[in-house]
Amino acid sequence: MGKIAGILLVTVLLVLVGGGIFLATFDLPAPKARVEKVINDDRLPK
Repeated sequence: MGKIAGILLVTVLLVLVGGGIFLATFDLPAPKARVEKVINDDRLPK
């Protein structure tokens, strides 16, 4: 039972480290859609 838990722990750690490396090196493109929002004067500090 101890060997199975060790193998499972190593597998989970490898998946987490691999996912972290993937996210750190993956080049996400910036969004190209323009966002415009009207803010009322009532919401701004005076």
